[in-house]
Amino acid sequence: MAAAAASRAVSRRALLAGAVPALLLAGCGFQLRRAPDYPFKSIAVTGPEPLAALVRRELKGMGNLTVLDAKAPTQDAEVVCELLDQSRSSGIAASTSGGTIRELTLGLTVRFRLRTSSGDKELIPATSVSQSRDISYNETSALAKENEQELLYRDMTADLAQQVVRRLGFVKTL
Repeated sequence: MAAAAASRAVSRRALLAGAVPALLLAGCGFQLRRAPDYPFKSIAVTGPEPLAALVRRELKGMGNLTVLDAKAPTQDAEVVCELLDQSRSSGIAASTSGGTIRELTLGLTVRFRLRTSSGDKELIPATSVSQSRDISYNETSALAKENEQELLYRDMTADLAQQVVRRLGFVKTL
């Protein structure tokens, strides 16, 4: 009998310990991120591949938005997201006293804008988003480091596609 009462007390404490953080989070207004409500129903994405394809894929996951295929005419969409240019950069981040490179900084910058399909209204003017990554460098494994740099550029491209999609979510009116 005493064991059953102790078991109930422990389960009540566990329930209370789990409920208190949930109530605190609910009381502060915390919400999980959800898809934005776009003021437009269809969008075309133009620009350099594979970035444009990544942006289209991210937008297709937003549910209530029609993303036109790359080959579709942009006039069929309410708005057009133009990926204006994409530039890569690399620089020396650290070197030894003998001048040997030990670390590189890789950068990727994308410029984009959002306009109506007729072109009469610019919803987001030309805007740049960028990413950078540091990578160690060793001359003896130059080929492996070159492959690693390509992987980092691919990762930065995916991150920038997500940043562009998040920026599109800030548009509230056409």
